[in-house]
Amino acid sequence: MRKTLDVQKLKRVATNIRRHIVVMSGNANVSHSGSALSTVEILTALYFEVMRVNPKKPNWEGRDRFILSKGHGGAALYATLAERGFFSVSRLTQFCMDGSTFTTHPVKDCVRGVEATTGSLGHGLSMGIGMALAGRHDKKSYRVYVMLSDGECDEGSTWEGILYAGFHKLDNMVVFVDYNKIQSFGRTKEVLDLEPIADKLKAFRWCVREIDGHNFKEILRSASHAIKHKGKPHAFIAHTIKGKGISYMEDKLEWHYRAPTGDLMRQALDELSDTTT
Repeated sequence: MRKTLDVQKLKRVATNIRRHIVVMSGNANVSHSGSALSTVEILTALYFEVMRVNPKKPNWEGRDRFILSKGHGGAALYATLAERGFFSVSRLTQFCMDGSTFTTHPVKDCVRGVEATTGSLGHGLSMGIGMALAGRHDKKSYRVYVMLSDGECDEGSTWEGILYAGFHKLDNMVVFVDYNKIQSFGRTKEVLDLEPIADKLKAFRWCVREIDGHNFKEILRSASHAIKHKGKPHAFIAHTIKGKGISYMEDKLEWHYRAPTGDLMRQALDELSDTTT
């Protein structure tokens, strides 16, 4: 991680990523714009401050790995990779178009920088554990970052992975839970309440912190803590807002599946032009 932090620069990058998400989702008329928008600060912090990556050599052996297990938020990952220089921003216009490799849910190697095929919830953590185990076995210094959705924490396979990683002390693994508290058909507390999620993760031998998932300083302090402290995998429960940055989307269930088309796209872009957050 860099010694000096330019939060305003990170905010500008995050705003650009949000603009891309709105345009990509609106032009393709596909769902999950709200789910993508809640992840933006975490992705920006990881790709622009925390992770060791080389956009010119996306398969560099020493790179840190990132898995977007909540693959339905793929628009945010594509936009982040484009802003980071893995490919031209102009290619984002291909999102969800016929014949394009920019699929709704990311597919490994179809786009530079995508490490795993995701979207079938409950699989990403286990893939990340495999990468972390391989790194430990081969005595590599890379770290593995996985983003889970809160709804994904309903999956038994997720908890099997959490149990395994804690037991094997995979301290080269970091998980961010995008805890926007809304899943496909309702609020998490109504569908299947996760609380007390921090206590559950601690009981499974993880180092756990709850953070504001839209606050760069908190995200980066947490990532720094994970790098310095050994002996346990790290989980950050990131409290976020579905549809963050767009007034009519924020904390609204319907934006799990809607796309901002027509006047709604224009309104969203106008709002993003008026802010640097």
